[in-house]
Amino acid sequence: MTHGSVLVRGSTKAAIFRHFLFTYNGRHVTSASRKRSPAEVAVKSAVLIGVLCTYFLISGLVAKGSGAEPPTKLLIAYGAISNNVTPLWIAKEQGFLLKYGIDADLVFIIAGRAAQAMLAGQVPVGLIGATHVTNALTAGGDLTMVLGLQNKLDYLFIARPTIKSAEELKEKKVAIGTPAGSASLATYVALDYLGLNPRRDNIVLLQVGGNPERLAALRSGSVEATSLAPELGQIVTSEGFRVLLDTGKENIPFQSSGLVISRKFMKSNPVLVESLGKAIVEAAAYIHKPSNRKVVEQTLASHLRLNKPDRVERAYNDLVKELPRKPCPTLQGVESVLKLMAQHGLNAKATQLKPEEVADMSLCRKLEESGFIDKVYQGG
Repeated sequence: MTHGSVLVRGSTKAAIFRHFLFTYNGRHVTSASRKRSPAEVAVKSAVLIGVLCTYFLISGLVAKGSGAEPPTKLLIAYGAISNNVTPLWIAKEQGFLLKYGIDADLVFIIAGRAAQAMLAGQVPVGLIGATHVTNALTAGGDLTMVLGLQNKLDYLFIARPTIKSAEELKEKKVAIGTPAGSASLATYVALDYLGLNPRRDNIVLLQVGGNPERLAALRSGSVEATSLAPELGQIVTSEGFRVLLDTGKENIPFQSSGLVISRKFMKSNPVLVESLGKAIVEAAAYIHKPSNRKVVEQTLASHLRLNKPDRVERAYNDLVKELPRKPCPTLQGVESVLKLMAQHGLNAKATQLKPEEVADMSLCRKLEESGFIDKVYQGG
């Protein structure tokens, strides 16, 4: 039994019970009990049994009442290895998910496949872009974004050192991510901004995985250009690669990565979804608090494999600048995604959707109206 909580451990209860049986079986009796009649012994034994039964019943209820329910196991996939996944990593490693009763397993599955796994019911929650939600919906699937962790198009369009201008990309190979992912759309936007058209200019677009794979392809010379996450900028420029366009500086409204679930899951697990939302919001607040900078930088260095202080610092500064203090999707950003996907031929049906179909704002609205979001930033 522990003081304060009055929690009786199983081993303690077992010891008491064994002692009682030992006494009751007559192996350990006092001299006084030997003088009692069989009737008196029987009465005393019945009383003891009653007392012990009551004791175990009460202690069991106390233990049940004082101990929290076991955390809910939850598989969460993230579709890219970049700094916008940091709220998830922080939520896991700093205990915010467990605080809200969630025992999460975080697994990297490239975004397109993550969306497929979610539609197949294999993964309930994913950190993926609005482009994948759009594709799922136009194909009759059930996905919606409930939190927004990156609300603008923020990629660097990088070329090999031998490419002196965008014009030299004609008839060259360019790596994109999954066919309709955010990185792919960023590449289309960059090419369009630079006056290039893949079909007209015979630019070959190759589907080459996530950031690490595209960077490897760029380094090996198998492609001449690609779009990469901004935290990789210092790495590639130090190696002589050229930044042809920084889409982040163009302030293009764009709903990139966000927390995605199915509406069916949301409806059948409202408490779990709200708890998940609270954990992520609290992780975002933790990231924005300057006193936590060292921990956040260590998290970035570990997961992004950054081994130089200046690169870690750049990743941290980019994260704090880009991560919304209120991590909610923006309908304007979703609308931009729908238009760009249709415009660049990635999904002709995209403009048939309403932004409210891609992003469900009810969770954010509830957390905001309840004062929860403001509360987690108090004192920060």
